[in-house]
Amino acid sequence: MKNKILFVFSLLFGLMFMNAGLNKFFQYMPMPKDMPENMMKVVEAFGAIVWLMPLIAVVEIIGGVLVIIPKYRALGAIMIFPIMIGILLTHIFNAPSGLPIALILFAVLAWIMIDNRAKYAAMFK
Repeated sequence: MKNKILFVFSLLFGLMFMNAGLNKFFQYMPMPKDMPENMMKVVEAFGAIVWLMPLIAVVEIIGGVLVIIPKYRALGAIMIFPIMIGILLTHIFNAPSGLPIALILFAVLAWIMIDNRAKYAAMFK
């Protein structure tokens, strides 16, 4: 039962990150009109570094796909981890209204990583 629940959460998590990555390329979701001014400055700064957003998008798409596939879930989670930290920090300091969703996504990622902790053991030896 635990594996089925984890698969459903991993599927939704992976699809959300794939959607976020694809949106960075195709921009099919509009930016919110009521975004805080300091958040707009962050978006403009990221846009000024022309290679950054495509890199993040590719990592989100590949990581999202890998998180869905049980055999590669640990690799996908470790790829998405730094992006998730950035998302959390962004919502803590610039846009607190999105923090509940960011915390839920972080909890899912933490569960995936804890479930795959044996695969990460070699990195810490």
